[in-house]
Amino acid sequence: MTSQTPEKPRRRGLLRIVLFVSLALNLLVAGAVVGHFLNDRPDRRVPRVDRMGGPLTFALTHEDRHAIGQALRREYRKDRPSREEIAADYRDVIGALRANPFDAARVQASLDRQLNAATDRIALGQRLLMERIVEMSAEDRAAFADRLEEGVQRMAEGKPPRKYDRD
Repeated sequence: MTSQTPEKPRRRGLLRIVLFVSLALNLLVAGAVVGHFLNDRPDRRVPRVDRMGGPLTFALTHEDRHAIGQALRREYRKDRPSREEIAADYRDVIGALRANPFDAARVQASLDRQLNAATDRIALGQRLLMERIVEMSAEDRAAFADRLEEGVQRMAEGKPPRKYDRD
């Protein structure tokens, strides 16, 4: 009878540890879910290619967005710098920032290259969008204009954009 008494406290201690760990994990998951829903606002999301044009891209049909996105990726891959080239540019900026005297011209040259690359990507997106619009029939352009008008109205009212023909 006395030989079995020490076994019960060990089991209770182990059970308490398991329950505590389980409770902690459940609270962690619940906190993550609540945090996600409280912080999931459109202004906190990572920009995506199909969101970059604002109401114009949201007014496109799924088929049009998909076609433009594919063309954009295909065209962009042709001329974009390699990761090594990008890293080398940043290493050059780091060197310029640490230089004494400070070499502002080297930093500005890198910023100018980044601005030019971003401008080129925007111009590419606009060109592809325009090509797609030109290919539309009169009925498709009218429907696009209606969706665009609705999107602009939603934006003015502070409502989130609506995607059309989403699969």
